[in-house]
Amino acid sequence: MPLAGRDAPAYVIGVLDRTNAAVPGRQPIFNVPAVITVLAALMLAVHGLRALVSADTDIDILALFAFIPARYDPSILSDGVLPGGVGADVWTFVSYAFLHGDVTHIGVNLLWLVAFGSPVARRFGAVRFLAFFAVTAAAGAGLHLLTHTGELVPMIGASAAISGCMAAAIRFVFAAHGFSGLGPAGFEYTVRAPAAPLSTVMRDRRVIGFVAVWFVINLAFGLGAPTGSADATVAWQAHIGGFIAGLLLFPLFDPVQRSRREPVSPGEPY
Repeated sequence: MPLAGRDAPAYVIGVLDRTNAAVPGRQPIFNVPAVITVLAALMLAVHGLRALVSADTDIDILALFAFIPARYDPSILSDGVLPGGVGADVWTFVSYAFLHGDVTHIGVNLLWLVAFGSPVARRFGAVRFLAFFAVTAAAGAGLHLLTHTGELVPMIGASAAISGCMAAAIRFVFAAHGFSGLGPAGFEYTVRAPAAPLSTVMRDRRVIGFVAVWFVINLAFGLGAPTGSADATVAWQAHIGGFIAGLLLFPLFDPVQRSRREPVSPGEPY
């Protein structure tokens, strides 16, 4: 008698009968929020464009959109030396995040953007996430400016904003019921569950361990750890600026309000 026949136990039929395998609503292999996909595509497009233009044009792009601390020091650069004027003084606090040094640089940043930006984007929504991305990028540029006053070397890369996403993610992904469940249901609960106050989050040993390792790695780069490229340096102060901004400013962007009580299980409404 066939194992998956009519008289077979229900659990056997459920496992072996493949007639309903192709049912609508199955989970896609890649489930990345649209805003993350758009940001990644834009960064790749910018990087591809820079690879196609001449070296002189690429220098012009960097001068117009990279973050250059000397732009804000009139004793180093007089007005008109760098293009863009007052507008560039403002937009380069964010536009630098869309420029990258090489394929490895953009590849690593996109990997971390998908990993940490996706849960934050699902929680915030596209508009809030874009605002959060811009604010943390600007915070990273601000700390870089304070620690590199008058420097002519341009800073590029999305690492500061991605560091902000890492900080925002730890505000809710380590929740008590967060990743304890397996599969999409537990993850969806994590994204939508109210976040605990920062004072509570920072008492979680998992969060403390993550933050400690993150700071050690960035300080190691600051002390001269190899970066994988002979000409590249890591703007670790910008990473720290973005991370701290993401950690502290998370409540301003979080649309999920804390409830009066904590749900007792991932399936319970709150």
